[in-house]
Amino acid sequence: MAAPRPASNIFTFRDARAVPDPVQEPVLDGPAVLVLDNGSFQLRAGWAGVGPKMQLRSVVARSRGGPRSLSRVGNDIPSLEPLRWLLRTPFDKNLPVNLELQELLCDHVFERLGVTSQGCVDHPIVFTEAPCTPLHVRQMVSELLFECYRVPKVSFGIDGLYSYYHNQRETPPTSAIVVSSGYHCTHILPVLNGRLDAKNCKRINIGGFHAVTYLHRLLQLKYPGHLSAITLSRMEEILHEHCYVPDDYMEELKKWRCPDYYEENVHKMQLPFSSKLLSSAVPSEEKQERRQQQLRRLQELNARRREEKLQQDQERLERLLYIQELLEDGQVEQFHKALVELNMDSAEELQSYIHKLSVAVEQGRQRIMGDSIDSKPETPETAGGETEEMEGISELEPLDSEEQIEPEKSTPNVQPMFNIAEYHQMYLGTERIRVPEVIFQPSLIGEDQAGLAETMQYILDRYPQEEQQQLVQNVFLTGGNVMYPGIKARMEKELLQMRPFGSTFHVSLASHPVLDTWHGASEWALQNLETDEGWISRKDYEEMGGEYLKEHVASNRYTAIRLPKPAPRSTAPSSSQESENIPQGNPGASLS
Repeated sequence: MAAPRPASNIFTFRDARAVPDPVQEPVLDGPAVLVLDNGSFQLRAGWAGVGPKMQLRSVVARSRGGPRSLSRVGNDIPSLEPLRWLLRTPFDKNLPVNLELQELLCDHVFERLGVTSQGCVDHPIVFTEAPCTPLHVRQMVSELLFECYRVPKVSFGIDGLYSYYHNQRETPPTSAIVVSSGYHCTHILPVLNGRLDAKNCKRINIGGFHAVTYLHRLLQLKYPGHLSAITLSRMEEILHEHCYVPDDYMEELKKWRCPDYYEENVHKMQLPFSSKLLSSAVPSEEKQERRQQQLRRLQELNARRREEKLQQDQERLERLLYIQELLEDGQVEQFHKALVELNMDSAEELQSYIHKLSVAVEQGRQRIMGDSIDSKPETPETAGGETEEMEGISELEPLDSEEQIEPEKSTPNVQPMFNIAEYHQMYLGTERIRVPEVIFQPSLIGEDQAGLAETMQYILDRYPQEEQQQLVQNVFLTGGNVMYPGIKARMEKELLQMRPFGSTFHVSLASHPVLDTWHGASEWALQNLETDEGWISRKDYEEMGGEYLKEHVASNRYTAIRLPKPAPRSTAPSSSQESENIPQGNPGASLS
């Protein structure tokens, strides 16, 4: 939900930093079942019946080719932005495909949850997966759990269905449409009589990741002066706390055109800035003093440089005069050698250079003497009486008083040209509704896909009218990307437009769209721990393979791999040889 709006509509970024997960105490009493909600944005893990003690980002900070010991996982990374270029994820969209990174995440989870068994994880595991997961992905995950961790048994289930059954635990399983929108994808899952109809499931490749990158691009184009401050982490914070879904997108855009509506509903995000820039105006006397200090420093620096240059010129002039004396003393050979070292051709060129250098030395001496005279403080003349001194003092007093009065009159009128705090503010206007709208209109970000309402209409058209009416009686929304205020009302309006006149429907939202998946998996594990339904044992894995799945109420449908049988190699050559032996002129001769 959006944060309460202050009177001035100015919000600051929290810039929350992750806290490392502590090591939990192992569960010693009761069934010890590990539940892992393996999401592409966040991994939630804990002991069944206790609660999701760990919630961490599904990222690993690891340099290419770096050792595993230097890898940092999840909440061990306080801030993601400094290490954004090092972050790796085991997911491709919503499927775990990099088992090395997935192993690092599991190692971190098992260590912090207090798994004490040596060399293995001697606990049953409930592992969530995406709808219609490819068999090779499940095979890799099963291989990781059974071969690397040697778990006794594993159960795979769909995250959206766990959340649905957790919210429907007081009523018997019925038909429904489950809309599960996550970080990378949005799934629409039809459920008939309590079981998933996998043939009519549809996926939209739009999720929270696309909304975050869209908002990031919009604000960077709008505020090019603050590119470094507009980070993906802050965009996620804006998306979670300041965006909403209107009932009618076009009508809401018309409202934003009104200046009064804009002033009432715009959110001003305050970017961090240096407090030194907001210091009070410096008095004019202090400014003049600073300028005089800077002027004195520059004068001293220039005088030092002149002295150094004068000294260098004098040394060079003395050397040239020494070379000229060699010619006057008759040492012609040494004179010519010295000219070659100086890159000169004749004595005339040497004489011209000596003349120019002597003039430069003289000018430098005069300039230094002039600076020293100007820098001497003025001393009062000894000749003269007290009357002259008093007259001089009386003449200076009015000037000093005017200089003291003028700044006092002018300082209150000095005003800054602009407010530094306002310069570091981002105004969120129509961005608050444009970003969540991508789930209904993917064309806003250039995606050639159908929106959520269109896809739902397509699924409903594949059923007869009676089953359509059963499905729309329970439209269930879950996932981290359905937490926008107003999304339930928007779905009700979309259903009102697509359903026949007079028909009824019902839309419900998960009580906690993020954690209900874990709680649903935990409840299923405790209810079915003593049964074999839904559990894949090590014996099943060794006999049936890693892609094997035991179905249950919240699982995918199992489809075995059917490889085409290769044709026997001996039949093809023999048939070709027989065809070659048949005479071409009398085709019926071989039949006699």
